[in-house]
Amino acid sequence: MKTVHWVLLLVCCLLGFAGQALADAPHCEVFRGARVHLPTGPVDGALVVVVDDHIADAGSAITGLIELDDGSVAYLGNSCSLAEVGGKVMTAGLVDPSTALGLVEVGLEPRTRDMNWESGAPVRAALRVADAYNPRSTLIPVARLQGVTSAVITPSGGLVSGQGGWVDLAGGTQAETVVDPSVAVYASLRATESRAASLRLLAEALDDARFYARNRRAHEQSRLARDFSIGVQDLVALGAVVDGSVPLVVPADRAADIEALLRLAEAQGIRLVISGGAEAWLLRDRLAIAGVPVIVDALVYGPGSFDQVEARPDNAALLDEAGVPVLLSTWSSHFARNLRQRAGNAVRGGLDHSAAIRAITETPARVFGQPDRGRIAPGALANLVVWSGDPLELSSSVERLVVRGRDVALVSRQTELRDRYRAQPGIPLAPLPLD
Repeated sequence: MKTVHWVLLLVCCLLGFAGQALADAPHCEVFRGARVHLPTGPVDGALVVVVDDHIADAGSAITGLIELDDGSVAYLGNSCSLAEVGGKVMTAGLVDPSTALGLVEVGLEPRTRDMNWESGAPVRAALRVADAYNPRSTLIPVARLQGVTSAVITPSGGLVSGQGGWVDLAGGTQAETVVDPSVAVYASLRATESRAASLRLLAEALDDARFYARNRRAHEQSRLARDFSIGVQDLVALGAVVDGSVPLVVPADRAADIEALLRLAEAQGIRLVISGGAEAWLLRDRLAIAGVPVIVDALVYGPGSFDQVEARPDNAALLDEAGVPVLLSTWSSHFARNLRQRAGNAVRGGLDHSAAIRAITETPARVFGQPDRGRIAPGALANLVVWSGDPLELSSSVERLVVRGRDVALVSRQTELRDRYRAQPGIPLAPLPLD
């Protein structure tokens, strides 16, 4: 009997070890057959291997990938599921680099707007809008249904609006979704009646931040006689701009404003990002030399205001040809879902198709300090979208959405309402008994 007990104990231990080994085995999936947009360009029939939440490998041929006799595949000794996506298109998850997703629910209801601080000092660099981000906003699933997996959420108002944050659009808590609460600081030239006054005040704030960073200990010990134009917390936040940790994003359409901002960035030694840039094509060579990215509005086809007199539909194409990093955005919460339509309009205006894909995936991730997102390459986070066709065609749809290596349901409040009422008794109505 003792022998039987020992045998049973041994069997239980072996089963336990086997179960633990299966539980510890990484999740592995291989996508095969799609037209995959890699950093080097689109490749037909490429392979993409996802292990846990990252891309392990991608390309036409992958070392260590073995197809077994039973039709399954293995990668470096790990058993993998196989997803046949032949005839489909795969891109990295789309990124909207300037949006109010999760910060606005109802535009006309002030209690649901958290991106604008209407009152208080004109400089509030310490404000982080990510602290007000609502990952359960009903607008987020709507954006996901159109392939958007990440966004930069931005503040507004004042001379210095605050800090924008990077969020992934999957998860129910801020801890799960807010990747980086401070990826940029936002400023405006329209905070005063004079753009020149705004530039002077902005330069003064940056000078104060630089002085404070160099003399922080002396200030804390009250050994400084200098009075600062802004509070200490704002000085610390602007210090990240001064030392180059994060860029300063400034909306500007008029070429003269962009020129003035380029001089400011050069004098201050800071990283600058232009948002809007309707007339940026006039300064494309200077922008390229300075390495200043431009977030382009692809729906500005011509003169739309006194700041857009020289606007033209091929703005994004001209900037890209000159070597300027081009990003595309919706600047919206409710219409972030239209990001790929904006990219399609840029292509209609002459922008290369692959460049348009990069402008809503890889380039925003690089500009805002998230190099592991926005691209399909080894080591990148597995934020992926499988499309029924060309993602920039409105007739194409998302067939599969993967965020951090896990599938996200293609469901929103709208789809749930549609499904709820589509199958009601008596709908559709029976045809009338006519001859």
